[in-house]
Amino acid sequence: MKDWNALKERYLRDDLPIRLGNLASNLTRIKSRCQNPANGEVVESLLQESKLFIEWTALDAEVEVAAELVELQVQLACWQYSWARIWHDAEQRMMLREQARIWSEKVLDMSGLLTAN
Repeated sequence: MKDWNALKERYLRDDLPIRLGNLASNLTRIKSRCQNPANGEVVESLLQESKLFIEWTALDAEVEVAAELVELQVQLACWQYSWARIWHDAEQRMMLREQARIWSEKVLDMSGLLTAN
């Protein structure tokens, strides 16, 4: 079991763009792990961690970014709620994979890390 308090403490040391970059990285890991059905527990853990990253980040973000993050958090919760059905259906898993890719790109763009000077 993860020590969520220690993770939170470490996560909050970073500036907002870095935190958003870490969330984008998690989403990319979700995308890549969806290819192998043996990675179900890993992906499920990444979903939970990503929800917490959003919880710990949204309060420090501008309203527009926070709204996008809340939308993503709802999507992550929906995936968790339907986890068994999604994970055991290759087509559903690939849809999750594609949506995770899209969200990763969107969050990375919101971070500004790629456009920073």
